Amino acid sequence: MAKLTVKSLGFAAGVSTALLFTGFASQAFAMSPFQASYQFNYNGKNLGSATRTLSKSGNNWSYVFVAKAGGIASATESSSFSFSGGSITSNSFKRTSKILVHNNTMSINFNPSAKTINTKKDDKARSFAWRAGVLDELNAELQIREDLKNGSLKSSYWIADAKEVEARKFVKQGAEKVKTSYGTFDTVKVVMKHDKPGRETVFWLAPKLDYAPVKMSHLDGSTSYGLLLTGYKGASN
Repeated sequence: MAKLTVKSLGFAAGVSTALLFTGFASQAFAMSPFQASYQFNYNGKNLGSATRTLSKSGNNWSYVFVAKAGGIASATESSSFSFSGGSITSNSFKRTSKILVHNNTMSINFNPSAKTINTKKDDKARSFAWRAGVLDELNAELQIREDLKNGSLKSSYWIADAKEVEARKFVKQGAEKVKTSYGTFDTVKVVMKHDKPGRETVFWLAPKLDYAPVKMSHLDGSTSYGLLLTGYKGASN
């Protein structure tokens, strides 16, 4: 359960307006630190809680996702990156998960000077050719949010995981209202496209909360899980 959860949960004004009001947009649309808390459910049952925390030191950013399901399972993901001109530059990514007494780890190091992207999952190491603009599964959510705020999504996003660097598509599918224990929000619905039939990942991003995700769901065959907002501290409109 935790393997699926951490892989998929880690999982964002038009262009002419943004360009016209450059001074205003640089403040209104700037990426801002925040912390959000969530209720975590698995196959329709509430099993635990999770948090997303974005922090900044100079131009070094850190995005951390933590999920806990009682004393049964836990997972932590962390992404380190820089941000300039509306674009994220990935530095490193780490994931640790635990189910009962079983532990798993995964890491990614982005090394532009050596023109490589190096990954390691448990004891299996891999190396991939460098590609500019490659994201990890966690900071990809932040890049999507910034692109939405500044006009539109890209046709595809290159994302690295333990086994490969691949292009993934995120499609905007209109607006929906989402009710949470923290309030009801107008959201932008974004779907991540999968090649595998019967698999779907959906994010609901709230413009009022700087496009932070207020809901997320993932369906993989007969298995489903998701997040629903319970609290938020950060930029709001």
